[in-house]
Amino acid sequence: MDELETLDELRARHGPIFRRGPGVLYVAEPAEAKAVLANTGSRYREHSDFFRTGNGVFGPRSAQQEIGRVARNLLRDHWAARSDRLAATVEREIGPDSRWPDAGNLLLYTCFRDVLTPEGDLRRLVDQVVRHAVLAGARDRRSTWSRAVLRHRVRRALVAELALRRTGDAREPADLLDVLAAAAPADSSRTAQARLAEVFLSFLFAVAGSTGFLLGWSVYLLGAHPRAGGDLAGVVREALRLWPVAWNFGRFPAEPHRLGATEVTTSDEVVVCGYLVHRDSRFWPDPDEFLPQRWSAGVPHGGAEAFIPFGWGAHTCVAAGFAVHVVEDVLRALPPAEGWRVEARGHRPHIAAALAPPDFTLRANGARTRRGR
Repeated sequence: MDELETLDELRARHGPIFRRGPGVLYVAEPAEAKAVLANTGSRYREHSDFFRTGNGVFGPRSAQQEIGRVARNLLRDHWAARSDRLAATVEREIGPDSRWPDAGNLLLYTCFRDVLTPEGDLRRLVDQVVRHAVLAGARDRRSTWSRAVLRHRVRRALVAELALRRTGDAREPADLLDVLAAAAPADSSRTAQARLAEVFLSFLFAVAGSTGFLLGWSVYLLGAHPRAGGDLAGVVREALRLWPVAWNFGRFPAEPHRLGATEVTTSDEVVVCGYLVHRDSRFWPDPDEFLPQRWSAGVPHGGAEAFIPFGWGAHTCVAAGFAVHVVEDVLRALPPAEGWRVEARGHRPHIAAALAPPDFTLRANGARTRRGR
């Protein structure tokens, strides 16, 4: 029994709010989950999943919002400027036979690499980070020691690059490092730059990791159910519902309170579990089935109450809509689902901080033709 099966069993036995162990409380009740993520009543310590670093949360909130806005616009413009090359890029990178989910991660990293880092030694280090820390199961293929050495090297290189860019003239950002350098405080210390280096790595994981995994889930599910119905928008949203990449959101109480009938103390960690919220049968008929057609008329009736793939409240991912748009665009550049053959090696996901699809091979049958809208 894996972690997800254990959580399913605990919810069935104890209801939508239950303890996973000493000091860990899981929340799968949609209304309570949204209240926790929105920090209704200021019951939780200020938190950001994206801007959290090993040295604390990078802030203030206004700086987080500005980084998110500028970075999203930079990535969006970069994607739009290269839209006419997407089909050729997909065909070159994917080929008639490809191994997933790595193929999806590496495709998106290739598409955005120029707007993440400049060519040179730093990019070569970031290439290694993607291969040895971002891809599903990558950490199991490299020793803890070698991963620690790589992490130290890339953080040191990022801090040096950010410090260098702080001394330059103000300009329109050419890449993500420009965005982060401009956000550094005027009296930026090495600690602040180290935090920004970790924020860069969060962006890297979001682009190459999380969005790549969403692409992988969409391809896997559509390939396994080529006649499922619905349009590509429904496919991507149903993939997000069934297998939310960001599936756990941890929060730490600032004061004792109650969630439903459960007492919460300041020693607890409260975990909002999107995977469980999205499979609540009160809001999602046939919750374990892949039914993209349920989205044909927009968000299904009642579904908005139990759909939190990018979090909820002030810290919802600012690039959520863009990520979905990117995945839809890539799916259009692939052959129609009837021309795919998915050969999976097992059917359970990679379970870690992100929920990645199982290993599978995608084989294209016949000529490669672009999928229409």
